[in-house]
Amino acid sequence: MCVVCGCSGSSEHVSDHHHADEVISIDSMNLHFGLGSAKVSVPGLSQERTIQLEADVLGANQKIAHSNRTHFESHGVLALNLVSSPGSGKTSLLCATIQSMRRLYPHIDLAVIEGDQQTSYDANRIRATGTRAVQVNTGKGCHLDAPMVARGFEQLHSHQAPPQKQACPYQILFIENVGNLVCPALWDLGEAAKVVILSVTEGEDKPLKYPDMFAAAKVMIINKIDLLPYLRFDLDLCLTNARRINPDLTVFLVSADSGEGMDSWLEWLIQPVTPRFRVIDRPSYVLASPAQRASKEKPLS
Repeated sequence: MCVVCGCSGSSEHVSDHHHADEVISIDSMNLHFGLGSAKVSVPGLSQERTIQLEADVLGANQKIAHSNRTHFESHGVLALNLVSSPGSGKTSLLCATIQSMRRLYPHIDLAVIEGDQQTSYDANRIRATGTRAVQVNTGKGCHLDAPMVARGFEQLHSHQAPPQKQACPYQILFIENVGNLVCPALWDLGEAAKVVILSVTEGEDKPLKYPDMFAAAKVMIINKIDLLPYLRFDLDLCLTNARRINPDLTVFLVSADSGEGMDSWLEWLIQPVTPRFRVIDRPSYVLASPAQRASKEKPLS
């Protein structure tokens, strides 16, 4: 069950009315339903009961996520949880990343767990690159959870070719989550990092509208930068908004279509240990940030 969206059932009776202890703020014509202690409004549930359900559900998930993380680390697997809204170009970026990785770093083993509500279209696109992919369909569910990832990883290993000696100390597992900027923020899958993908066609206000996701992510990829000359997208404002939510974000500006900015993203992927520095690969027609203008170089610490 997802307490926030109710993507699985609850044994609790759910009425058509909100609970009496719900905190609602009315500011002019704006209604705010996330000001209670649970930070969410669930019809028929008190804030206290909502918090308890969330703790129970996420706590059970966390145990399996911890097991996943231990398993990944013991097998030298770098697991990345790719999250975004639908239409950000997440699958196209993943395909472009895999194709470049297979060409430049063929010794690194790649695998994908592909999450969608229905169909295997995206998994088939991944398989067309020659990379192993397991499709996980969630039905009405709006996100992957740790047990799904555990089963998916088990399935990948059951179809894995005999292991070969690798020059790189780890494998890379890409977990492409269901397109959704809300619920996946809460669910730990055992990944080393959440990578949030935002396209320039979506708007620079997304980090402020969906702060939990950008706060949970370690990496932000701004995709489709080849379209910047044709859009009213304020890149500097987007970066300011994102770092207002999460000052420690590592940021990459890329175009999966043109290949611009992909080199920095690939270099980050092949680090033996996931680095914790910011890389901003800016196209020539975008002004540098104030910090970069002051330092005249990319910040690496």
